[in-house]
Amino acid sequence: MTASVYQPIAECGTTEQSQAADYHRRWLIANDAGTWLNRELCPRLAEIAVELRMGYLVMKAPGMLRLDIPLDVIEDDDSVRRQILLGDQTVDVVDEGDLASAWVSNFLGIPSRVLKVHPEMGEVRWPV
Repeated sequence: MTASVYQPIAECGTTEQSQAADYHRRWLIANDAGTWLNRELCPRLAEIAVELRMGYLVMKAPGMLRLDIPLDVIEDDDSVRRQILLGDQTVDVVDEGDLASAWVSNFLGIPSRVLKVHPEMGEVRWPV
C-alpha cells in the first residue's frame, strides 16, 4: 500500500502526514505583483519543506529559522483578503502577513507573499 502525498503549499515540499489531506494546496506563494510562483518560475520553492505540527503549518528551508503559521484561523479581516489569477480562474486568498512575507522573500531572494486560499472559495483549478 502506498502512502498519499500532500502539498500544503502549492509547489513547495510534500508530506505524507494523513492530516495534511485537509490542507492540500491550501496555500500558495506569489510575487509582489500578484503572480503565482511555481517551480518553473522559482525552482527554490522545492527546497521549502512543510509539515503540520500542533495546529500549525511549519515551513523550513536551508539557512532559515522555521516559520509556523496557524492552520485554522477565522478569516474575518477583509483588509488581508485579496484576489489572484491562477490560470484563467480568479481565486480569493488571504495574505498571511508581513512576517511570512519577509521569511519567504528572504529565502527566495524576491519580494513574495504567502497566501492562503480563502475557506469560502470553491474548488481551485490549479494550472498544470
